[in-house]
Parts: sequence; C-alpha cells; structure tokens
Amino acid sequence: MEKKNIASVLPATVDALTKCKLGNVLAECQHDGEPMPSGRVLADVVELVRSIVFPGFFGDAYKDDNTLEYRTGLNIAKVYDLLSEQIHAGLCFANVDGKKERRKMAKAMAVEFVEFLPELRRRLLMDVVATYDGDPAAKSYGEVISCYPAIKAIGNYRMAHKLIEIGAPLIPRIISELAHSETGIDIHPGAQIGDYFTIDHGTGIVIGETCIIGNHVKLYQGVTLGAKSFPVDDAGNPIKGIPRHPILQDNVIVYSNSTILGRVTIGKDAVIGANIWLMEDVAPGTQVVQRKKI
Repeated sequence: MEKKNIASVLPATVDALTKCKLGNVLAECQHDGEPMPSGRVLADVVELVRSIVFPGFFGDAYKDDNTLEYRTGLNIAKVYDLLSEQIHAGLCFANVDGKKERRKMAKAMAVEFVEFLPELRRRLLMDVVATYDGDPAAKSYGEVISCYPAIKAIGNYRMAHKLIEIGAPLIPRIISELAHSETGIDIHPGAQIGDYFTIDHGTGIVIGETCIIGNHVKLYQGVTLGAKSFPVDDAGNPIKGIPRHPILQDNVIVYSNSTILGRVTIGKDAVIGANIWLMEDVAPGTQVVQRKKI
C-alpha cells in the first residue's frame, strides 16, 4: 500500500470539498458573508439566563445582595447583545431579506425576550416547587435547582418556547437540543406546557412539537408523548405543522416508560401507569394500568 502524507492528500481533498455544491441540502441554507447561529454562543446565553433567574446557583457561585442589581443588569445586557446577534443569524439562515430589516427585527425580539425574564423566573420557581413537592428525596429547593436535570431541561424549554412565540427561527431548536444533550430530556420548543410542571428522573423523556400539557402535570423517566402517524401530500412528503401529539389535561401523572401516541386527550386527574402503550383518549379521573396475567 502506497504511503501518503498530509502534503500529498491536502490539495486534492480541499479542492473536492470546496467544489462540492452540496445539492439542495445545505446550499440553500448557507450564504456567503452571512452569519450562522452558534451552539457555543447559545450555550453561553442559556448559562447567563440561568444565572439571572437563579443567582448564585449558576454563573458566579455566590450571592451578594449589595451587588445583585449591578450584576443582574450586566448579565441582562450580555444576554441582549449575544441573543440579538444569534437571532440575526437565525434570520439570515431563514432567508429573511434585507440586512437592516433583519438587524432591526433581531434587536426587537431580543428586547421582548429580556422583558420575559421576570415571567420566566416566576414559572421556573413554580416548577421547582412542583419538583420539590413531588419528590420525597428532595431535601430543599436549593437541591432541586442545583441537582435536578429536569429544571435545566424545563428552563431551556421555556426559553426556547418564548423565542418561538416571538418569531425567532432555528435558535429555539438549538437551545432545546442543548438541554437534550445535557440531560437526556427531549422537549420540543413548540410544545405548550402549563405551570407547576415536573419531570422525575427524566432520562429518555420525549415531548413532541404539538403536545399540549396542562397545569400540575408530572412525568416519569422514559415517557414518550409522540406522533402516531402523519399524512403526506401528493408528492409523498410529510405535511408539517398539523396537531399530531397528545393533550394532557391538568393534574395528569404518567409513570415510567409509558408511550402515548397521536392527538389523543388524557383527561384531568388521570393516572397512566408504567409501561403502558396508548393511542386512544382517556376519560378524566381514570387509572390506566397493566392487567395481571392469570
């Protein structure tokens, strides 16, 4: 076998890669001179937001009330600067025309996100209380914030969902996938999730794009709220954006490794036991469990 070195293969490799047109897969998404969203920068944004919402638990590992106002303002300014750039990059990716218009839209969206931060804290504090109340192993709210992966995943979801609401393309999905990689919990930012939400253990959770989840809902590890199937158009392509995931009303509990598929409704106060496969509605107050074999 002929021995090769980097000098002999580099020119041909570079030539082959740079002349590759990428077909319709990537070429339509990338444009010369325009930025692309950065997962690394968005991870910095997430960490800054966590430090704003839960000061002392994330970011600087101390809490000083004498400097809290200053540090909060500084971190919010950083979030605004970084996020406006990332939203602008997402708008470039999404082929929004006009550089000045993209920049103006990005700044306006970043301002709207900053205004949302107090509400984000309110909702996440309710999720912390729900997690503490629902787990006898939790010794304090501080332990929940510091140690429970569900709080990180739900926090990323609530950030990403707000960005979808204000019209930011692409970056909400990146933020949700950062949490997926960090925690093993996969929550699509398009899902609608109410207050006082908790996930126990959490690994392997999947919550689909069009899920609607009410208040005081609890999920255990391995639960999938997914799509059963979806229609296709005349060309055989999936029709996107249609409701295809479950609705969980208030006070529902779904235990570990259960799978609920399709646009079904799990009624208020229902309990779905472990290892259940469901593709039909469940009446309010019903308990669904496996039958014992005789």
